[in-house]
Amino acid sequence: MTIDLNQIESRLWAAADQLWANTGLKPSEFSNPVLGLIFLRYAEKRFHEAEAKLIESGLDVSEIEKFDYQAEGALYLPDNARFSYLLDLAEGQDVGKAVNEAMAAVEAENEELKGVLPRSYGKLPNAVLIELLRLMNDLGKIEGDAFGKIYEYFLGKFALAEGQKGGVFYTPTSIVKLIVEIIEPFHGKIFDPACGSGGMFVQSAEFVQRHQKRASEELTVFGTEKAGDTVKLAKMNLAVHGLSGDIRESNTYYEDPHKAVGKFDFVMANPPFNVSGVDKERVKDDPRFPFGIPTTDNANYLWIQLFYTALSESGRAGFVMANSAGDARGTELEIRKKLIQTGGVDVIVSVGSNFFYTVTLPCTLWFFDKAKAQSDRKDQVLFIDARGYYRQISRAIRDFLPEQIEFLSNIVRLWRGEAVETGEGSQEMLQQQFPEGVYRDIAGVCKVATLADIEAQGWSLNPGRYVGVADSAPEDFDFVEKIESLFEELELLNNEAEELSDTVSENLKQILLRR
Repeated sequence: MTIDLNQIESRLWAAADQLWANTGLKPSEFSNPVLGLIFLRYAEKRFHEAEAKLIESGLDVSEIEKFDYQAEGALYLPDNARFSYLLDLAEGQDVGKAVNEAMAAVEAENEELKGVLPRSYGKLPNAVLIELLRLMNDLGKIEGDAFGKIYEYFLGKFALAEGQKGGVFYTPTSIVKLIVEIIEPFHGKIFDPACGSGGMFVQSAEFVQRHQKRASEELTVFGTEKAGDTVKLAKMNLAVHGLSGDIRESNTYYEDPHKAVGKFDFVMANPPFNVSGVDKERVKDDPRFPFGIPTTDNANYLWIQLFYTALSESGRAGFVMANSAGDARGTELEIRKKLIQTGGVDVIVSVGSNFFYTVTLPCTLWFFDKAKAQSDRKDQVLFIDARGYYRQISRAIRDFLPEQIEFLSNIVRLWRGEAVETGEGSQEMLQQQFPEGVYRDIAGVCKVATLADIEAQGWSLNPGRYVGVADSAPEDFDFVEKIESLFEELELLNNEAEELSDTVSENLKQILLRR
């Protein structure tokens, strides 16, 4: 019988949401225990699958040791740490205490999870916890990879419920998938210096598996994240997808625990936008920022340099960035100019509004490819306007359809001279826009600009300056989106005006003092 994963996700969430309503807990107080139970149910399924495989190889159950399970990619679970043990507890027992002890037992036997798993089950009423155990037990019917999808689905739902706070740890899956499809992380070391709950790593692993290889053998994962609770989410997310990685709690502006310069094959990130208050004295001599420290009180160009310098000589990066960064002036323009002149800026993609749960503003995806600097595309940048591609999920939320992600990625593949992929159904869109099967500029969709073109536009990396408007398509004008975009630009201009005013005042003071 074919299991409809979407139906399972929806049914589980509806039931969990109803139980949540009976607890009075905040989203974060309820989400971690639920995600922990999904993790534990997955861990037991993998444990029994590994055990069956070992028995099939000729071992007796009594002969199987902890390292045998770990060699099969499973966590070792003592009896009291198994989901089935918790499910069989009598209703009169303290289930919250038993689940806390189970989580502690898993950590004790698996060093990489030490301090990661939730221990707050005592806050949940016994009746609610028993129902959650029964609910999550149904996950035993699904295959291993689907556990990860359900974990990600719940992460997204909880992020939506938590609003602004949820956006800190969760990047919408369709955005992550587009980044992954463009940087193509087939093999190597992946770094996310603002890794949140680890979604970039998970989608990279799925990309590898879709191309018939084992992610655990092809990819090595490294990450940093400022919030300790979010580091735990990331480690659980990796574990439930059968991955392991070196995720550190760290303030990326000032700390570099992975010694990142020149180290990584792939860098992926969704950093916080327009952060103010970074202590420039502490970063001014940091080798991760070789193109200069921006004078504006805005960290965007610290992040951008950090992504570039972490790459190996053939590395690729893909990350989310505020629209305003593409046209930022002053010292930020000078940094952007130096980056463009390296030849490593590869692709810039405009994404429409309402893709993120916490902000409605549109954003831009930036892509670097250091190997491009040695190719015949060195002095070119591909600009794509993807604002016309989306699926409307609700009034406030959009995402990309799988075939749209594939089509947008295929534009890049055609430009690079790579073979296109059509497994997700983009064939019709490709035939319509690229009938000859080779890249071409399309008004309103894509444009290859030379460094001379970019210099003529004041070193702007705003796709709208290059791609233009489709000839025959009616304008898709969203008044709210336009106002929000203009407001962001106005704030940027106001900040620049204040800085110029301060500079003029200081220069006048110096002139008067010299008189």
